Amino acid sequence: MMQSGIPLCNTCGEQVGLDANGEVFVACHECNFPVCKTCFDLDIKEGRKACLRCSTPYDDENSLADDETKVSGTRSSMAAHLDNSQEIGIHARHVSNVSAVDSELNDEYGNPIWKNRVESWKDKKDKKSKKKKGATKEEKVAQIPPEQQMTENHSPDAAEPLSTIIPLPPNKITPYRVVIIMRLIILALFFHYRVTNPVDSAYGLWLTSIICEIWFAFSWVLDQFPKWYPVNRTTFTDRLSARYEREGEPSELAAVDFFVSTVDPLKEPPLITANTVLSILAVDYPVDKVSCYVSDDGAAMLTFESLAETSEFARKWVPFCKKFSIEPRAPEFYFSQKIDYLKDKVQPSFVKERRAMKRDYEEFKVRMNALVAKAQKTPEEGWTMQDGTPWPGNNSRDHPGMIQVFLGHSGAYDIEGNELPRLVYVSREKRPGYPHHKKAGAENALVRVSAVLTNAPYILNLDCDHYVNNSQAIREAMCFLMDPQVGREVCFVQFPQRFDGIDRSDRYANRNTVFFDVNMKGLDGIQGPVYVGTGCCFNRQALYGYGPHSMPSLSKASSSSCSWCGCCSCCCPSKKPSKDLSEAYRDTKREELDAAIFNLREIDNYDEYERSMLISQTSFEKTFGLSSVFIESTLMENGGVAESSNPSTLIKEAIHVISCGYEEKTAWGKEIGWIYGSITEDILTGFKMHCRGWRSIYCMPLRPAFKGSAPINLSDRLHQVLRWALGSVEIFLSRHCPLWYGFAGGRLKWLQRLAYINTIVYPFTSLPLVAYCTIPAICLLTGKFIIPTLSNLASALFLGLFMSIIVTSVLELRWSGVSIEDIWRNEQFWVIGGVSAHLFAVFQGFLKMLAGIDTNFTVTSKQAEDADFGELYMIKWTTLLIPPTTLLIVNMVGIVAGFSDALNKGYEAWGPLFGKVFFAFWVILHLYPFLKGLMGRQNRTPTIVVLWSVLLASVFSLVWVKINPFVTKVDSSALTQSCISIDC
Repeated sequence: MMQSGIPLCNTCGEQVGLDANGEVFVACHECNFPVCKTCFDLDIKEGRKACLRCSTPYDDENSLADDETKVSGTRSSMAAHLDNSQEIGIHARHVSNVSAVDSELNDEYGNPIWKNRVESWKDKKDKKSKKKKGATKEEKVAQIPPEQQMTENHSPDAAEPLSTIIPLPPNKITPYRVVIIMRLIILALFFHYRVTNPVDSAYGLWLTSIICEIWFAFSWVLDQFPKWYPVNRTTFTDRLSARYEREGEPSELAAVDFFVSTVDPLKEPPLITANTVLSILAVDYPVDKVSCYVSDDGAAMLTFESLAETSEFARKWVPFCKKFSIEPRAPEFYFSQKIDYLKDKVQPSFVKERRAMKRDYEEFKVRMNALVAKAQKTPEEGWTMQDGTPWPGNNSRDHPGMIQVFLGHSGAYDIEGNELPRLVYVSREKRPGYPHHKKAGAENALVRVSAVLTNAPYILNLDCDHYVNNSQAIREAMCFLMDPQVGREVCFVQFPQRFDGIDRSDRYANRNTVFFDVNMKGLDGIQGPVYVGTGCCFNRQALYGYGPHSMPSLSKASSSSCSWCGCCSCCCPSKKPSKDLSEAYRDTKREELDAAIFNLREIDNYDEYERSMLISQTSFEKTFGLSSVFIESTLMENGGVAESSNPSTLIKEAIHVISCGYEEKTAWGKEIGWIYGSITEDILTGFKMHCRGWRSIYCMPLRPAFKGSAPINLSDRLHQVLRWALGSVEIFLSRHCPLWYGFAGGRLKWLQRLAYINTIVYPFTSLPLVAYCTIPAICLLTGKFIIPTLSNLASALFLGLFMSIIVTSVLELRWSGVSIEDIWRNEQFWVIGGVSAHLFAVFQGFLKMLAGIDTNFTVTSKQAEDADFGELYMIKWTTLLIPPTTLLIVNMVGIVAGFSDALNKGYEAWGPLFGKVFFAFWVILHLYPFLKGLMGRQNRTPTIVVLWSVLLASVFSLVWVKINPFVTKVDSSALTQSCISIDC
């Protein structure tokens, strides 16, 4: 373990060491920026004689020429210190769900027996490996030329950080924050005016509007303040290569396991999945470091056969991509690009080989289409494989586990004789009566299978329709995960989602530009972005429930950071440490795993009995399940499979870990892996990691890392939003609700908690939103209004509120780079989704969680038109279309009624009318994209939608007529008096 109290070098990640006087080495006496002596000497040699943080010139006493003796003394003291620290103990990591060690596992002195055994094993291992390490080191030194030995450890790129944070300029962020505070003050004054000036003639409408406006303000606070610290990041992939890919040596880049999940090949076309797989196999990364696992949760023979075809085509496609460095490396999207594909191409053979490859891909597509056509009709006796045996997955709900390695490290070569990455087909076992947990369960099965077969330290999961658009994307993620300074606390690197095939105007805000380019940047400045389900590279250890490596050594760094945002004391000065060491561990009992975290190679030389004793005595089986091979893999911090492992044995063990009963009485889905309990498992999984103290990183390379397809049809888009909102309601009603979960450890920053609260309460905004969109029509139909006659002060407050909203949006798009159209589309669809999908999600969530009633809203489609974006104009009947259509009709009827009433009453009625009409037009303007989608290209609307909407609007109008008709009420007694007075 590293000695506590000695800071780490901000450049290379090592300890800064001691000077000749035995004190901690300090390069800059102005700000005490931690830099080790080696990096300091490199800076001096390269002419950088000022501090990187405060730009103060270095003292002459620290120069390289004056302190050669100090350098040798410091290095020797550091080496002695590191040797001592290695003898003291082992690196500790933490898991939050393991019970305390039983009393019978302690010796007579109260020390855990397994702890003593681990120490004795480590001593035994050290003695065995000393000679081997010494001999290997001498051989390596002898093979390296003297010139290379002199310069190898002093490469400038090898010592530089792999990424850097670019804070926003003060001239952009400062006005933005000032306007936010001003808007908050104006809101307080506005509510003071609204509450103290009730409208007695329309008290019910006034009270409803006040409640709605207070909720909108609360929602705005939840959404706005997590964007207080937006940051940008830059990566240096050239430095990554210089540090981990030295010429003439094997690559030291970390291995990555890719996960691709699919269920129904008839709804998720196999050709799209094949393109995703091909783009993964062709990434710009060492082939022995890449493995692709495809989860077929529907056990479809079509998926199996399509992967067999894909693996054969990959032998031609992968070498073509790497030879000519093409982008993107998904053939369907590469050949469909409308660009000059000859740009920057200088190889004479490129045109010829491209034509040949395009012909091969078209033949591949024909074979895939034939497989799809064959699968349209299932034989009565079920599917049969080529050898005549029945397909094991004929019953998709009752079948054994299946694993097929299509491409592996033995004999998997392309047409040029080069090795190919591993491609593995996985279909987990399913039996009636066992919970399978949908996508989260499939991902957890892939975690276990990959740990047994390849055990890469990092995992990148993609949806089957998200292909790799940037072949350098993995290197971008590794710039954070493999950085010795940054990577220690990073649980995952999230990439933004980008989409193909969306109409130019993005009518239904499918790109989610505001969320991915504004909100996620803001979260990156706090504790990191939320996990959005795809395009995310995980640290495998974070999925196992461990905490970050820096958590055991809290103290100075921990006490100086802000508990609100995780930044330095610039946002709020801390008067005392935020929490001491004992408080940080109060919510966990992690002693069982502390002594078990060491590389598997340290116990690889021991027999099976000793291994089983370690595993059983540390209660790993209660956490990870009954698989010693998998449990051993969890102990390997740097990944990899034991050299003594037998491939056939590993396949059998992989089949075992995907059995349907494997997760019973374990922590899978509760504390480790993808978390169960919501259909939006991504939010839960990331939330649990952040609660353990991890942070995440938002990576936005110039070329989008991944691209996918989005539903551009109105009904499909609403159902997608319904699913997300329903998942948020499920989390709100579960024990993992951010309103009360995760307070004990104090590791979740307060602004991060606000962001998570916003992700689970936003569906409830639909209730006040529907009411608020109905109020303008009621006001027009009844002649009443929710606001009294405005005074000068009230007019100033209303004007200031609207101006602050506009200025906030303008400044937001100024620092984020999004367009006004993106913000407006986001605002429109917030209303459209709020009055439809979010409303249904609230009721469906309560029915499901409280009454156990699972209500599904199905979609039936009509024929699409054969034209560009034909799907955009498809009309699909769904219940979600009724509420917004009703609101449109009611507000239109209200406008007509309001003008009719003003004509009857005369000139004095036109003044109040404009305020009511303005709010009605505000509703219609926000619902306008919905109205266009409802009408379709030729103004076609399903009859059922029109009937329901007209019915509801008619009922509402009849109720209004009963309450307050246009004609003035005539007093019958007055009429009688007038008749009597007439002289006949």
